[in-house]
Amino acid sequence: MAKILIVDDAAFMRMMLRDILEKGGHTIVGEAENGKVAIEKHKSLSPDVTTMDITMPVMEGIEAVKHIKAADPKAKIIMCSAMGQQNMVIQAIQAGAQEFVIKPFHSERILISINKVLGA
Repeated sequence: MAKILIVDDAAFMRMMLRDILEKGGHTIVGEAENGKVAIEKHKSLSPDVTTMDITMPVMEGIEAVKHIKAADPKAKIIMCSAMGQQNMVIQAIQAGAQEFVIKPFHSERILISINKVLGA
């Protein structure tokens, strides 16, 4: 199973994602509350997959994706967005994200997205 980095400014969302992913058999190698911390943790933890919130303080998700992909072109990133952020989802895909899931999270959809980016 995959080593996953969870990035979301809301602790509750990180906790929900952690629960879904661990129940799905994955390992959470780290968490970050903004894009700046996500870039640092991605470098040090080398996760198989990163889940990335779009709207965060300090540095938003799309900017973080650009930095991560520049440093690691093979990085696998799944964007997490609220309803009504389709515009940002398109920007995220253009920045290098492979997949996206809409909040509120549905565990089945999250696990399907993880397997999809892993090529499973």
